[in-house]
Amino acid sequence: MEKMKKFKRRLSQTLRGSHTIDESLSELAEQMTIEENGLKDSDIVHENLKMGSDGESDQASGTSSDEVQSPTGVCLRNRGNRRISAEDLNKRLSLPADIRIPDGYLEKMQLSSPPFDQPLSRRSRRASLSEIGFGKLETYVKLDKLGEGTYATVFKGRSKLTDNLVALKEIRLEHEEGAPCTAIREVSLLKDLKHANIVTLHDIIHTEKSLTLVFEYLDKDLKQYMDDCGNILSMHNVKIFLYQILRGLAYCHRRKVLHRDLKPQNLLINDRGELKLADFASLLFIPAKSVPTKTYSNEVVTLWYRPPDVLLGSSEYSTQIDMWGVGCIFYEMAAGRPLFPGSTVEDELHLIFRLLGTPSEDSWPGISSMDEFKSYKFPKYKVQPLINHAPRLDNDGIDLLMSFLKYESKKRISADEAMRQPYFRSLGPRVHTLPESISIFTLKEVQMQRDPGYRNSSYPESGNGKNRRQSMLF
Repeated sequence: MEKMKKFKRRLSQTLRGSHTIDESLSELAEQMTIEENGLKDSDIVHENLKMGSDGESDQASGTSSDEVQSPTGVCLRNRGNRRISAEDLNKRLSLPADIRIPDGYLEKMQLSSPPFDQPLSRRSRRASLSEIGFGKLETYVKLDKLGEGTYATVFKGRSKLTDNLVALKEIRLEHEEGAPCTAIREVSLLKDLKHANIVTLHDIIHTEKSLTLVFEYLDKDLKQYMDDCGNILSMHNVKIFLYQILRGLAYCHRRKVLHRDLKPQNLLINDRGELKLADFASLLFIPAKSVPTKTYSNEVVTLWYRPPDVLLGSSEYSTQIDMWGVGCIFYEMAAGRPLFPGSTVEDELHLIFRLLGTPSEDSWPGISSMDEFKSYKFPKYKVQPLINHAPRLDNDGIDLLMSFLKYESKKRISADEAMRQPYFRSLGPRVHTLPESISIFTLKEVQMQRDPGYRNSSYPESGNGKNRRQSMLF
């Protein structure tokens, strides 16, 4: 607790200096990662923690110093009196194609901007972005309040720059404490996760009283989607959703990033069926070598999706912590009900052992010497066939489900390996070769089907808009 307060105070002091909010968050999150893990800087996997106020990382834009290359790596020459177009500006600043450039800005850029064949400094780029409207509250219009948590309130909003809907996560800043450590970590790391199945952070806005994160807006979360279907999903759609979960997760895990809070409420879905991982408040870097080599908090992952090793107090974990949750979500989509809806840690373990059998030295080496396990004195439950509980899954689906739900964490299948399993054969081979930023729905062979349980038209809004997702709240 004392360490957390120290970091928050450090952030507040930093923000009062000459650093931008982006630079402050980056530096502080990196220090947190190093000091929390007791690691040297060279031992940490850094996916470039430098940030720009437009939601682009400096690595992605090529602006890691004040005198470096243009964001796209393309030299656009402004020879003679050649007029600068909106397309030129979009390439120069890595802007979205549908952005609305303020009136008169192109003319001002024509007169004051350095020639397009010269490098654009980070300072100049951020000044340009600020003039366009990035990093300003007035750029976004609040529409509806979607939910409220301990540290943050989430609003549905609209961007004046693109006229697109956005989700505004407004994090309250205490005068003494500053920004919550979870917010610092979420911003710093999410900035560098650019993938079709990970929610996009568009902008960061800092004021004296709040830190607002501007995310892309998606219609609902997986929990709402299942509710709208009466918890009866097309098994084809279950397969498509599961593949997208694994695709986003594999991208994170290749970068040594753990999500640590996978659950249906943290998986957002748009009207096309595109699924994206969200709520990275628990996200964590792990050491590059000898995984796992450090201990972390065991107070992670919502109870129903928490693996048994963590339930029993283990704080030595790696990417496999996420894979158990994937298995629970897979079952929930297929069966229409949660797999292990425990009310306490002990109740959760009883539910797990009743289905998968009480672990022994054969199924989980070392379990008999764990103090937590011995203290509960569990009965000798026998293994139950999973097919009896998820009859809609075929043999390939049952095999995949079992590979997620392994007691011994190192035996759980990885996200990368899971995508290659026979269960996904019907999606075709091309899903494995798509670029990371491209949706699987660009393939003709990948299309959603109507869910048997849908009460309304295809992908309707859920109910009257109440009980909105809690996925972006702390």
